[in-house]
Amino acid sequence: MPRERLINAGRIVVKLGSNVITAQNSLNMDVIESISFQISKLMDKGIEVLLVSSGAMAAGIRKMGLPGRPEEIPKRQAISAIGQSGLMNAYEKVFDRFDKKVAQILLTSEDLDNRKRYLNARNSLHTLMEWKVLPIINENDTIMVEEIKLGDNDNLAAMITLLMDADFLFILTDIEGLYNKDPRIHPDARLIENVTSFKPEIEDYAGDIPGTLGTGGMLSKIQAARKVTSAGIPMIVAKGDTPDILLKLMDDTKAHGTYFTPKEKKMASRKCWIAYTLKPRGRIIIDDGAANAVVNNGKSLLPSGIVDVDGEFGQGAAVSFENTSEKSLGIGLVNYTASDIRLIKGLKSFQIESCLGGKHYDEVIHRDNLVVNSELL
Repeated sequence: MPRERLINAGRIVVKLGSNVITAQNSLNMDVIESISFQISKLMDKGIEVLLVSSGAMAAGIRKMGLPGRPEEIPKRQAISAIGQSGLMNAYEKVFDRFDKKVAQILLTSEDLDNRKRYLNARNSLHTLMEWKVLPIINENDTIMVEEIKLGDNDNLAAMITLLMDADFLFILTDIEGLYNKDPRIHPDARLIENVTSFKPEIEDYAGDIPGTLGTGGMLSKIQAARKVTSAGIPMIVAKGDTPDILLKLMDDTKAHGTYFTPKEKKMASRKCWIAYTLKPRGRIIIDDGAANAVVNNGKSLLPSGIVDVDGEFGQGAAVSFENTSEKSLGIGLVNYTASDIRLIKGLKSFQIESCLGGKHYDEVIHRDNLVVNSELL
């Protein structure tokens, strides 16, 4: 593990999982106090910390005296609303002992899909850190529906890491890191200390290690690692209830957990936002010539190479583009609506104006606003 990346880290994101922060459908105050103490120590050293914390569901279950997590979505949302205040109250009380203030941030994918709201969220978080206030971030489960669901807090933590250009992402869970099989049922399981590439067997290992109370198992952590390492940001998965785990990760020469090595070539923040935050609102099918130009030659997507459009979307929407065999090639922001693209598909750029009565762009997707899948490998 490159020690200098840890020693020189000025801003980190810490994700605390449900399996760490809860015990028997209740908040584990011992862990909350331990992690809060460690974060406070890091903040005292001048390190900026953003905390992505699960636990609202468990706090709500305890407050309402329920035997477990409800199955119905409206009840889950209600329990999360009840528990979120309890979770924040627990953090506020503990951090107050260390003379630290906290702030609650609840997000949905809509807050991160829209570029203006995305930047507004970043500005708010920057202000909190300038004021030495710890942001505690969670998905807004109370109003969550499938269309605006972020997925899980591993994904949210990766998005926050990219949003804030953090130097490190720490995901704290209930096992030491990524194993080649589930260590909770296989005594001979082997810890993988360093992941340098996402070979198929890595996802195979992760797929065999599910979560319990939370929504994300080890596979969701691998997906989070893909996102942040593509942006040149390292990630560590470690056991959250290990005594002083955050302080050890930052200071010890001994390796802890699984370290995910970042790519040397860092993807631009805007392209990270397009690739990893936006949800495609439709599909564009392109011919082989256009596929080669976009994927291999770094060109923009022109109307002449488009053969079909699937879905209804507006100008500026995120849309995936595929070849004629329906293989996904990438994602980009369109300069024209779906209905206009249907009219200009197959045309040369100089024909757009006569077809639509006006032309603002030569490209359907400009090179600066698209990411091809090969850039993410």
